[in-house]
This record gives sequence, structure tokens and C-alpha cells, in this order.
Amino acid sequence: MGRQRPGSPTLEEVAALAGVGRGTVSRVINNAAGVKDSTRRTVERAIAELGYVPNLAARSLAGRRADAVTLAMTERDWRLFGEPFFAEIVQSVGDALADAAVQLLLTLVRTHAERRRLVEYARGGRVDGVLLMSVRSEDRLPDMLAEAGLPTVLLGRRSGDENVTYVDADNVGGARDAVRYLVRGGRTRIAAITGPLDMYVTQCRLRGYREALADAGLEPLPSLVVEGDFTESSGRRATAELLERHPDVDAVFAASDTMAAGALGVLRAAGRRVPEDVAVIGYDDFPLAQHTDPPLTTVRQPMEEIGRTMVRLLLEEMEQPEVAWRHVILRTRLVVRGSA
Repeated sequence: MGRQRPGSPTLEEVAALAGVGRGTVSRVINNAAGVKDSTRRTVERAIAELGYVPNLAARSLAGRRADAVTLAMTERDWRLFGEPFFAEIVQSVGDALADAAVQLLLTLVRTHAERRRLVEYARGGRVDGVLLMSVRSEDRLPDMLAEAGLPTVLLGRRSGDENVTYVDADNVGGARDAVRYLVRGGRTRIAAITGPLDMYVTQCRLRGYREALADAGLEPLPSLVVEGDFTESSGRRATAELLERHPDVDAVFAASDTMAAGALGVLRAAGRRVPEDVAVIGYDDFPLAQHTDPPLTTVRQPMEEIGRTMVRLLLEEMEQPEVAWRHVILRTRLVVRGSA
């Protein structure tokens, strides 16, 4: 069963006729993302000309392909899985994998024992690759997967010296653009509500905030920065703390839309008008940002592009395990609405 007829064309012959690599032919056959339309048409013509029939059963046995990947979320606080960021990423990754006819498995990882179990599960051939998100600075899970020879792609990165393939947004540039916009609007007492400080994404957005203040000749006071955890409740808590420390604050840059939404509620309750008294800028541009009162000015991350790029890089590593790790940083864009 599944055996090709003697003399039937091979994958290598299709690749040679099309003038592409074997992995490209495989991606076309699997309808995977990351293949140019012109290349796909060339490969399809070669397949038709040679009469090649993919031997799916034999290929699965020979390559031990599971046709499944796992998206592992390593956040310790499971409340955060209800935040829009996680839903947006799961949707974009799921859509990209569906196009490639690959099954998506969601895995929650919090403890070292769960990390070991995930590595053993993946090494057992149950999945062909791993996507990781919400990885903290000291987390060794990406290294454990790499050492096991498992194709792995990170959403974001643990540090500036990351040695695993990742896809990230320009968090420094996005934060810098937001704070520069506030400065141009005449704001001089600009506060920041950060995410968890042991996450590199938080450190990058904080750096962008500080760089914009320095460029404007404004002193980046430590008391104007409060750590949050990307939730709305932490945005409320941080804003109340900021108002107590600095009643004259005239702008708030929050490192997520949900924290910015929490800030809006506290400012309203304190009698501060937005944006007249205090301008507010968030980060992400989730649908939530359009429905706050007033609608949020925010930094848009290309969420769909991030998810699809992660999947493309992972599929390429699955086809060509010897490929070097790659780093992709995507642009952000400031979206101006009523809050600033």
C-alpha cells in the first residue's frame, strides 16, 4: 500500500525540472505558506508534465511527519490567556497552519516539569515543530528544544542576543513613536505603564519611551514609570499610583491596550478629561481600542503578519532542519484616535 509504480517520477525529478529545491516542491504539494505564486505555478506545471503523484503514506512513514505543530504558551499567570493578544496570535497562527494542512495543538507550560514533558512529547514525533510565545528572559525552554533538534520559532525574544529563530515587532520604535507624538502635542509630564520587567518586550518598549524623552530634553523620572502585567486591572492600579505620585501628569503611555483601557477608567473617576487634561496612548491596536471612551490612540502591531511569518519560518525549518536560525522584526504604526 502506498508504493509508487516502478519508473514513476520522483520529488527530486520534479524539483530539477522546476529549477527549485526539494523543500519548495514539498511546500507546494502541502499547500504551505511562503512560496511565491510564480514559483508555485512553475512547480505545478512540472508536476503535471511529469505526471507526479505525491506518495503521502510513504512520505509520512519515511519522514515520521505528524503533520502537527504545537503553540506553547509559557505564561505563568493563566489569567493572561484571556487577554486579546493571545486570541489574536492563536487565530493568525491557526489560519496559516490551516492553509498548510497542518494541525495546531495548544499547550500551556508553567513549570520545569511541564517543560521537560513538552520536549519529550515533541521528541517522540507527536509534533513536527514548536511555536513559543510569552517566553521570559531566563526561560531555557527554547534552548532545550533546540538542543533536542526540534524546529522552533519564538514570538518575540528573550534578549538582544537570541540564538533561536524569532519573529518580533519593532517595540523600541513603536514606543518611541508614541512618546514623540505626545511630546509634539505639548505634553511634558509623560508617564509609562510597562509590562513585566523580566520580559524583553517590556524592556524594549521602556527603552523607546526613555529615548523619546531624552530626545526631547525631558528627564525620564523613575517615579513616572509603574510596572504592570498587561491586564486591565494592572492598568487601573498603576494609574492610581501615578496620580498619587504625580498629580500633574499630563500623558500616559501604556504598553498594552488593555492597560490603557484601565487607565482611562481611573482618570475618568478622578475627574481628569482625556485628552484635554491627560493624553493616553496604548499598544497593540486590538478591537478594544476602537470601543473605549474616547477611542484609543495606539501602536498597531501587525498581528496577522506576525503569526503567518512564524508559521512560514517554522515550516521552512521543518523541511530544511539544517537552515540557520533567522530573526525577523516587523514594523509597527501609530494609529491616532481620540485619546491623544
